[in-house]
Amino acid sequence: MEARITILTPTYNRASLLPRLYESLCKQTYKDFEWVIVDDGSTDSTKDVVRKSIKGGVFPIHYYLKENGGKHTAVNLGVKVAKGELVFIADSDDMLVPNALQMVSEEYVSIANDDSFCGVCGLDCDLKGNIIGSGLSKNKIDANSLELRTNYGVTGDLKEVFKTSVMREFPFPEIKGERFCPEALVWNRIAQKYKLRYFNKVIYTADYQSTGISANIIKARMNSPIASMMTYQEMTEYDVPLIVKVKSAINYWRFRSCYHKRMDSNVSVPVLRKVWNVFSPIAFLMHLRDVIMVRQ
Repeated sequence: MEARITILTPTYNRASLLPRLYESLCKQTYKDFEWVIVDDGSTDSTKDVVRKSIKGGVFPIHYYLKENGGKHTAVNLGVKVAKGELVFIADSDDMLVPNALQMVSEEYVSIANDDSFCGVCGLDCDLKGNIIGSGLSKNKIDANSLELRTNYGVTGDLKEVFKTSVMREFPFPEIKGERFCPEALVWNRIAQKYKLRYFNKVIYTADYQSTGISANIIKARMNSPIASMMTYQEMTEYDVPLIVKVKSAINYWRFRSCYHKRMDSNVSVPVLRKVWNVFSPIAFLMHLRDVIMVRQ
């Protein structure tokens, strides 16, 4: 029988942390799930660690090794092979709380047959159990991800659990020569068509690593300027407050400064409307600051 939920873990050189995530999955009160691990070209002992987990036989584990291309490419592959109705992306350095999948399943039942929903979403906490960000002002909110931030003032990371069909409908763009794509690019695209059922309960424990993407986000965006520009250019076109559009325009030009024309690029560079060009001087100053920062 196919698993109802697919836990998808894109990983790169996190052999020392994967056992911790595995243990959190073993403790789940809800058992109808599979674990799909997509190894993005690790050079450590990740494969051996996964083999040991598979031998445990507690739940179905599927391991895929691919050439290094960035987390977003690993997610795309994982979504393609997922057998669950829902995809729960669990990073290799994080953990699920023991009843996370039970809560996800219970919340999902009420909206499963409503095509206006793309899934459900709970809260993140840190290792001490503190909620990351503001939490929700209500027990439940039905909104798209942009509305949640702009209309309800919610801040901080959240844990979205999407319908697998929606993730397949909105894959991450894979840009030749770039190894990073902001999740916001795809989450915002999904928000133009679907809403999420947000519930005010912690389902996920995040442990940000000093070598991870979150801690090095500026450098990641600088090294993948097309995906970064794409994210901010599209944000200026959405129905969001003016201040959000202004910040997006500044960030577009900020990372546009990192772009050097590539003859082999497989996508066109996103173009911002001329009205936003006025912010390019501010953006260039931010770019200079970024350059100094990443060199330190």
